[in-house]
Amino acid sequence: MRSPRSVHDVGLRAVPQSVRRVGGRLVGRTRAELDWRRSRPGHADLALFHEFAPAPSGGGHQFLRALTHELDGRGLAVELNRISGRTPACLFNSFNFDFRRLRRFAERGARMVHRVDGPIGAYRGFDDGTDARIAEVNAALASATIFQSEFSLAKHRELGFELREPVVIPNAVDPAIFHPPTIRDPLEGRRVRLVASSWSDNRRKGAETLTWLDRNLDPDRFELTFAGRPPAAFERFRVVGPLESSALADLLRTQDAYIAPSRDDPCSNALLEALACGLPAVYRRSGGHPELVGEGGLPYRDDDELGDVLDRLVVELDERRAAISTPSLASVADSYLEVLGLRAAA
Repeated sequence: MRSPRSVHDVGLRAVPQSVRRVGGRLVGRTRAELDWRRSRPGHADLALFHEFAPAPSGGGHQFLRALTHELDGRGLAVELNRISGRTPACLFNSFNFDFRRLRRFAERGARMVHRVDGPIGAYRGFDDGTDARIAEVNAALASATIFQSEFSLAKHRELGFELREPVVIPNAVDPAIFHPPTIRDPLEGRRVRLVASSWSDNRRKGAETLTWLDRNLDPDRFELTFAGRPPAAFERFRVVGPLESSALADLLRTQDAYIAPSRDDPCSNALLEALACGLPAVYRRSGGHPELVGEGGLPYRDDDELGDVLDRLVVELDERRAAISTPSLASVADSYLEVLGLRAAA
């Protein structure tokens, strides 16, 4: 006869999913309580609540990595997913963190600032209740809210979400990685190099526009490259897959112009990376794109305008490149510190 086996012998699959969920929550609460007790004597300049994904990853992860690197370079100590007893301020990002853990640590009395994306429903194209949950967290914990664009602030208000003490601070990229090349290949005698990039394969990232370009652009005049997870199947685009930041920046510096086709994107980090590498943009007049590009590119509304818009951009390429103006990481960090009440520490 076979002897009885314990749960550890048979593995987690023997445990009902509902029990595993409850067990996971209990473990999380116990760990949070232990961490809370251990952190009481500690101190940092700033706490950040955000669950980072390994690189390469999406724009929110990229920006927060750049911001924490900038703050670290200024000698500021940033602790992750905890608020020590003498830490004066906390930045928590959208919904990408453990809310129960944050609520436990927030009892310390630190100034709580909520960085908000979206609206998620507009960006994804469907409402699964995430925006309402973000608003609930904001009402419960936030002293102030950082939006990434005027579009994002206005769209939240349009949908009935009034978040605490809103300010608008755009994202920025790491200038040590994303910067223009020292020299560029002249256009004469070769095709114009167009590039698009995206970590997400959400079709609202511009699947229809990219498919239109793939089918309609003259291959003798234009060379098409896509970096990331393509939202559609292409025939002419050269797809290079997701790239870590340094490799992506190297690629961008070899290109002539950037295509930004996403819809309702509040503050596209991919677009900011391209602009910082000196690429004028052809962008959908949607979301925060017009705020980021300014005169450093040309807008379009419908795909059938793209041929004429690209013809004009090629003629005006040097002029549009000279007009590119992106927020510096240092100035964005200054603005964050001011909202967090840490200006003197900078």
